[in-house]
Amino acid sequence: MTTTGDTRTEQELHLLELLASGATVAEIAATPAPPAARDLALRIAHTRDLHQHREAGLAALLDTARELATEHDPAQVLDAIVRRARHLLQTDLAYLTLYDPEADDIFMRATSGSISAAFQSVRLALGDGLGGLVASTRKPYWTADYWSDERFQHTGMIDGAVGEEGIVSICGTPLIVESDFVGVLFAANRTARPFTREEVALLTNLATLAAVTLVQTRALADAESAVTALKEAHETVRQYAAGIEKAAAAHDRFANLVLGGGGVEGITHAVAELFGGWAVLLDENGAVRSSTGPAPEVVRSAEISRLQEQAAETGGRLVHRDGTYAVMINAANERLGTLLLGDVGILHDADARTVERAGMVTSLVLLFERNAADARQSERNRVVADLVAGRGAETERVQLARGAGFDPLAPFCVLVIRGEDSAATRALVMSVSTATGEGALVGAHEDQIVALVPGSDPDGLARSVAARVGRRSPVTVAGVGPATGVGAIPVSHEEGARTVRALIALGRRGQGAAATQLGFAGLIVGSDPDVADYVHRVLAPVLDYDERRGTDLVGTLEAYFAAGSSPRHAAAGLHVHVNTVSQRLERIGALLGPSWQQPEEALELQLALRLRRLLTED
Repeated sequence: MTTTGDTRTEQELHLLELLASGATVAEIAATPAPPAARDLALRIAHTRDLHQHREAGLAALLDTARELATEHDPAQVLDAIVRRARHLLQTDLAYLTLYDPEADDIFMRATSGSISAAFQSVRLALGDGLGGLVASTRKPYWTADYWSDERFQHTGMIDGAVGEEGIVSICGTPLIVESDFVGVLFAANRTARPFTREEVALLTNLATLAAVTLVQTRALADAESAVTALKEAHETVRQYAAGIEKAAAAHDRFANLVLGGGGVEGITHAVAELFGGWAVLLDENGAVRSSTGPAPEVVRSAEISRLQEQAAETGGRLVHRDGTYAVMINAANERLGTLLLGDVGILHDADARTVERAGMVTSLVLLFERNAADARQSERNRVVADLVAGRGAETERVQLARGAGFDPLAPFCVLVIRGEDSAATRALVMSVSTATGEGALVGAHEDQIVALVPGSDPDGLARSVAARVGRRSPVTVAGVGPATGVGAIPVSHEEGARTVRALIALGRRGQGAAATQLGFAGLIVGSDPDVADYVHRVLAPVLDYDERRGTDLVGTLEAYFAAGSSPRHAAAGLHVHVNTVSQRLERIGALLGPSWQQPEEALELQLALRLRRLLTED
């Protein structure tokens, strides 16, 4: 038979077995045992559970530390922190806010388990809501029922976001590193739940670990950014040094070209070789002066014209448009041309300065060339003046002409050119020299340009030069010749000067012609007018018709003009029917053209008829 003492002993032993097997507090509380023994067993079980929970928390913190140590992206670190907080405290959601020192508030940065967009974008002023209270006091706070807790200030915006998320209980603890406030870490539930001191301590430890990791991650990111910036700065310095070295080499090359007597062609070639692609030098008129590489047709397009104007406004600085670079070539405030560069990629500052230096060197070379050309042209002007004036012995003038590259013993024509702008004489001389070509002698004489041009067609030469040179500014050109010998030059020049004045007086400014093409005015301005030739040129169609057909249309024409251009009165004078006169006049119109009765042509016809009669009477 079992005694009472034996029973108590068995119950106490059973309690010890339960503790040894890890039974729960509930299982121990439900076991029959002496009250004192059961209370002691409950305290032992509770202490055991507390230690196990702490050990689990420490293990979880170690796991968290390992996970955070592998993250280097601040955004991923924040996501890992809230995931761990939610897992460790077994809450419905966890979230983290960061401190904004400029706005002096905290803003939502990472969430786990959140379903509300409004909640995920909320900002809290320091002191507002439970999070604002934690942020302002730098101490942890928790509440089992957010809506009935009056320890913190409720605001419409915060309460609306919390309500949309369905949160009831919240625990928040600050993230602080060496007195620097970083943010607040929260764990929350959508049901009422008190947070134990152990849970608050665990969240606090996690917040401390998270704050340190976050600061370290930021520092690492800042260090990486600094290293990247240092690399970029190093690359910039390297490029700058390379640019300086390239610029120095380019400067030496340009200098050697100039000192060696090289022209702008060499500079254009050097620029294209330095940067690759193509290079083109346009003169002041937009014509290609020199070119290296496969320059596209774009150099003659309207886009390039706009690029030139843009370059002209920068005072010699490099400009860029649609893959083409341009620098204006200037000297003494005068525009000499444009240097174009293409297919070279992006030019850095040092490269741009090199191209600008090439433009400066080009302007110096062009200026030297211009000064030399001006000196040569001054000598040609003196030669032309002596030939026109007939100064010196004939043999001396022949030598002067030949010394200037002109042979006066071969047939030539004398052209007298008058421009619209007397200030542009130098440019006009160069344009006429280009238009007349090799073997011609061109010079400025008084207010005109005189050109001695090999050839035998003065009218054709005059018209050609007027058309070519007059593209930029109208010029009036008179042609005289052909002539041979220096002795014919003064007389031919005088005739050319008279012809130029006649062209302008007759309203033919900007045209070119010989005196023989001026009608009766040519008889006046010509040095040796050929009246018979003039009569034949004016009346040739009618004279030839009469000679072939044996008719007398010339007589009808004379009677018509003598009768005041009246067919009826002309018929009476010719003793024929008026219809006969009308038929003859129709034939004359078919031969002379529809404008033969216009005042100017009619005047030419009447004068030719009068001169013919004089020649016939002689």
